[in-house]
Amino acid sequence: MKKFIDDNFLLHSKTAIELYHGFAKAMPIIDYHNHLSPEQIANDINFENLTQLWLYGDHYKWRAMRTNGVPEKYITGDATDYEKFEQWAATVPYTLRNPLYHWTHLELQRYFNIDTILSPETAKEIYEDCSAKLKMPEYSVRNLLRKMNVKVLCTTDDPTDSLEHHQKIKADGFEIKVLPAFRPDKAMNVDDIVSFNTYVNTLQEVSNILIASFEDYLLALKSRHDFFAANGCCISDHGLEQIYAVDYNEAEIKNIFRKITAGESISQPENMKFKSAMLVKFATWDHEKNWVQQYHLGALRNNNSRMLKTLGADTGWDSIGDFSQGKQLSKFLDRLDSTNQLAKTILYNLNPADNELIATMAGNFNDGSAAGKMQFGSSWWFLDQKDGITKQINTLSNMGLLSKFVGMLTDSRSFMSYPRHEYFRRILCNIFGEEIENGELPNDIAWTGKLIQDICYNNAKGYFGW
Repeated sequence: MKKFIDDNFLLHSKTAIELYHGFAKAMPIIDYHNHLSPEQIANDINFENLTQLWLYGDHYKWRAMRTNGVPEKYITGDATDYEKFEQWAATVPYTLRNPLYHWTHLELQRYFNIDTILSPETAKEIYEDCSAKLKMPEYSVRNLLRKMNVKVLCTTDDPTDSLEHHQKIKADGFEIKVLPAFRPDKAMNVDDIVSFNTYVNTLQEVSNILIASFEDYLLALKSRHDFFAANGCCISDHGLEQIYAVDYNEAEIKNIFRKITAGESISQPENMKFKSAMLVKFATWDHEKNWVQQYHLGALRNNNSRMLKTLGADTGWDSIGDFSQGKQLSKFLDRLDSTNQLAKTILYNLNPADNELIATMAGNFNDGSAAGKMQFGSSWWFLDQKDGITKQINTLSNMGLLSKFVGMLTDSRSFMSYPRHEYFRRILCNIFGEEIENGELPNDIAWTGKLIQDICYNNAKGYFGW
């Protein structure tokens, strides 16, 4: 019987072991999409204890704890940090076969050299050991990133953000690139007119542009797009249920914006037209600057209205949605492509039933102008586990070129999440190793190893221009 999470974890053949240890393991990390705090990196903080590093903001763990019957007091409530950790430790034994079990113990090993299984019996020892280490200089957030061999990471930032923390990180001469990503979801979300108008006022202040018309609004947003570019940004990102691509004309959008800023309600067709117009505007600006645009599609957010009201968004009440993706996505991409304004694009799919749809849609718009211009993005959120990663790799292999894939990302708010890159790499090497040993692929370790290194690092480095 193999030891749990040994050196050859998830590697089930000699060839897989050779591919991982010989080619994948040492490759640096480019984490081109995450939700890490640039302020914490700028200040190079040391977390006070393991709970603050590991449990704060981690809705994956929160959902598991709730399912295990843990009261909210010990999740997001006023319990002490150690009490919260105790409840997490009591939950971990019940997460067998959930990816959290793998991630938890990989993270304890990689960051703290702890291979003890986390349980109620080991909780205090592990908490005290890790918390003591976190006070040491070598466990500051910048050193945690160095420890994981990160070379580039991109945070997720609203257009109104000052980017002061990114500026400080650069001024400090930190060798790891920490770049902003332009996430304008609030700038096109007119579901709540009051919130949108508050956003318009904020944009007006930070851009120093009086917004009295739709043209002014675009001018202010474009100034922020330019500001992000001046601060190293080369990526945009959108978190959407589905692509919006209904027909509209400029006069309609100007009138809809006038109604919104006057506090008037708009119809659902008008809502869709406004969102459709904004997506096109953002996409054309991305193309002008040779940015990469990302679309995270398929999340059904904030399902539990009672808990949303109590705790707010991004606290663990989201799920996979069953939205119709194909026709509108095709229309949107074709509109941009028809005027040669389609930037490099990564499409992320949250509903595995749409994997083949998204992968083949990406293939429709690969025009030879750049290798892997259109990407079927890595498995994310509910799918960044062994089964989801395997399905994404297999779908991309069947419908496109896995060899041109830009690889894994964390999509995480935690500095402890970087072993997810290792997790992906082990699964990738195991797939190749198994097929080589089965005679389904040639026994060319050098060439296969090169492709694996490309997927792990080199492709992303070239794709984003780093």
